[in-house]
Amino acid sequence: KIAYLRTLGISIEDIRSIISEKVTLQEMLEKQKEVLKNQITDLDKAKLICEKMLDEEGISYEKLQVEQYVTDLHDYWKDNQTVFKLDSVSFLYIWGSTLTWTTITVLCLFIGALFYSKLPTEIPVQWSKGVATSLVNKNWIFICPVICIIIRYLLKPFIHAKLQMNNYYGGIITEYLTNYMCFIVLSVEIFSILFTFGVVKRVVVLLFADTAVFIGLLAAGLVTMDLRGKEAL
Repeated sequence: KIAYLRTLGISIEDIRSIISEKVTLQEMLEKQKEVLKNQITDLDKAKLICEKMLDEEGISYEKLQVEQYVTDLHDYWKDNQTVFKLDSVSFLYIWGSTLTWTTITVLCLFIGALFYSKLPTEIPVQWSKGVATSLVNKNWIFICPVICIIIRYLLKPFIHAKLQMNNYYGGIITEYLTNYMCFIVLSVEIFSILFTFGVVKRVVVLLFADTAVFIGLLAAGLVTMDLRGKEAL
């Protein structure tokens, strides 16, 4: 039974739901029918485009002009984002997602609340050679989630406009950089707490590591996405 349902495109998770009676087989079949209907529609569109491309004499990768077959490239990429979300660069969507930003912001608030009572009256916000050079009231620990909100809702549109990212990758890069900045805020908050308790002394190494990892992932993801995007077309 399981093998047969799998041939209909029903996932293992959905089959488990049927077996555990969380959903009836009839309900699942109705749902799968709609899924397949949408897939058929998408496949029919792809088939028509393939036929149109085959009508061109001597078509080749070098001569391929995507704009000739797509009326609005921006809308086309938007409608086909799921194609790219399934490939090896899905982490770009994960790191650039609202869920990631929410997680980082909540962590900032949670960590601040968790350690607030254990912190001294003043905490360091600036350091030099392992020594605190500037102290503020410990209430400032709660400024971190506020900064994350400011970055996303006030700074993000500015970043997008300033860097003139109007292409397909623009939105992804902007979201990614926004979350990266929020991650830096979270890292600084954690460092501040650890510094206060004498666990660590230098913030430069931490920030350098954050930057290296995030830039490396972004570069690798964009290169792979570009290659996969060309293959998909």
